[in-house]
Amino acid sequence: MVETSSSSSVVFCATFAIADLAFDALLTERGLARLVFSTDGRVERTAWIERWEPHAEVVHDLQPFRALIAQLDAYFAGAQPGFTVPLDLRGTPFQKEVWQALLQIPYGQVHTYGQLAEMIGRPQAARAVGAANGANPISILVPCHRLVSSQGTLISYGGGVAMKRRLLNLEGVRLADSRLVT
Repeated sequence: MVETSSSSSVVFCATFAIADLAFDALLTERGLARLVFSTDGRVERTAWIERWEPHAEVVHDLQPFRALIAQLDAYFAGAQPGFTVPLDLRGTPFQKEVWQALLQIPYGQVHTYGQLAEMIGRPQAARAVGAANGANPISILVPCHRLVSSQGTLISYGGGVAMKRRLLNLEGVRLADSRLVT
């Protein structure tokens, strides 16, 4: 079941650049709801608002994102993240379960889709985990880039495999081509 807001609320929108990357972000009164790599995320942003907060007042303002920007700056400078921005995860119960499990994968480590399926008590659901991972609306903070195939290869990332490689390299994960080095 999809929950939407029926009362008047505010959604803050911003587009900003960090480490030569463009980001599109949405922040609700509950927390960060969307953070994606984007050169023009207006279409997806509008679709998100229409789906989840159709009655919201939309405010374009960078100020509410200052803490997030500072934390992302530190992450891209090589500091282990101390992300403290509250999250407002919107999705199906299964998607939210997967996203909560992703938050448990430590910086600089990876899991396979199968391992994450086992973490949530659904060992046969690796493909469903992959689908939920692909629907993750909050890049980096909900670290979907830390999932790899059962063979240790980099596959399927919303920002592209090259971006997944970049993020894992930044976190110190050893890769050769698009495969983990053990």
